[in-house]
Amino acid sequence: MTLSHYLILAAILFAIGTYGALTRRNAIGILLCIEIMLNAVNINLVGFSRYITPNELTGQIFTIFSITIAAAESAVALALIISIYRHVKTVDMDKINLMKW
Repeated sequence: MTLSHYLILAAILFAIGTYGALTRRNAIGILLCIEIMLNAVNINLVGFSRYITPNELTGQIFTIFSITIAAAESAVALALIISIYRHVKTVDMDKINLMKW
């Protein structure tokens, strides 16, 4: 496998995640699409690390940090979604207008 295979896979995943995040109405679906986009970035990090500096593990280390941050982000976002659901009784992003006067 060459670097272009990793880049093409990451581009496809990022495009799917972007499309899903822009077209979904459900907050949990949007969160999952953002996670898909973060995984595409992680594939890029590992792919570039393998082909640019194969003896160093810099890309893999950045990927581990990115996965850790993504897990924390998911936990906070899920807590916010649960809190909003308890208050508004929906997770439909079109019906949530908490910031409006």
